[in-house]
Amino acid sequence: MKKAGTTTVKAKSSGKRIAALDVMRGMTIALMIVVNNAGGPESYAQLQHSDWNGLTLCDLVFPFFLFIMGVTTYLSLSKSKFKPSGPLFGKIFKRTAVILLICWALHWFDNVCYEGKWLDFGHLRLTGVLTRIALCYCIVSLLALWLSLRQMAVISAVLLLVYGALLIEFHGYNNDTSNVNAVVDRFLLSPDFLYTRRPVDPEGILSTIPAVAHTIIGFCCGYVLKQRRSLDSKLLWLYVFGTTMIIGGLLISIPLPLNKRIWSPSYAVVCCGIAAMLLATLSYFIDKKGYHTEFRFFEWFGVNPLFLYVLAEALSAVLGSTGAGDAIYNAFLPVTYDPYMASTCYSVSLCLFVAAVAYPLYRKRIYIKI
Repeated sequence: MKKAGTTTVKAKSSGKRIAALDVMRGMTIALMIVVNNAGGPESYAQLQHSDWNGLTLCDLVFPFFLFIMGVTTYLSLSKSKFKPSGPLFGKIFKRTAVILLICWALHWFDNVCYEGKWLDFGHLRLTGVLTRIALCYCIVSLLALWLSLRQMAVISAVLLLVYGALLIEFHGYNNDTSNVNAVVDRFLLSPDFLYTRRPVDPEGILSTIPAVAHTIIGFCCGYVLKQRRSLDSKLLWLYVFGTTMIIGGLLISIPLPLNKRIWSPSYAVVCCGIAAMLLATLSYFIDKKGYHTEFRFFEWFGVNPLFLYVLAEALSAVLGSTGAGDAIYNAFLPVTYDPYMASTCYSVSLCLFVAAVAYPLYRKRIYIKI
């Protein structure tokens, strides 16, 4: 059944999903809902993005998702043996367009909820989390159909090097409008379509370059998972790779500090390293040791990630604009006696509400593909 650009699929019994990937993807979506929806003005530091340079738990969420998307892109395209074809191009472009349209629809819905502007399509932020997901998916998928794995790895390294040079040469670490990322956004986009909360858009056009490189790294890890080798061998490779990336990223951070808002090269490399090690750890416990039930909650989110993310964003806009969100937060406040805890309780309660939607879909094996 197709509806509004999405496809609802009831999985057949023969369809097999990789549990560790679903669990890790589910962890990122669940945590994304929590960190994006603080109930009050106060929130724990680790549930907020770094003000500028630095790395928090919150900063790991989105890069983990892009890493997993890179892995699954390899696994998906390997089914067609990476052979370009009309139907495959159609699938790639259709999914890209659907994600972009949903992103812009969410921004429009946000304007409707907070400002009541139903017909104002001339003031929409064009960038965003879903825009970045769409662009990274499309670019990496197209590259994979024409280039070898080694060539893609080289491109990833070159993109990070070139972007790092741009940051050094053109004020890339200035947290103001002189930042090269802000300059490029203003040059390419009308003021009505720009991100306005801060001088530098965290999902800006230029910083999509290292995000693509980031996704390619995940793609290369997908190659390892697809190989016919023992699970122990794959896990060892992921641990060694992850450790190497973390050390390398920390060395890169000396001239180019970790910075999520500009997606610095050091940030991309370190996050990919941590993601690889987390994937290996989850695979060890789930695939090797059989601790599947213990991670089931996150698997609910992992099989329908983008649908649940969109649901949470839409629900957040409704709660925030109607005052219901403040009412819920204020209900938690006298119980917790702490604004930080009340804020966390609010965001966790929203996550649990989304889980209540995710569970029946998971149980009935309904996967809403976006």
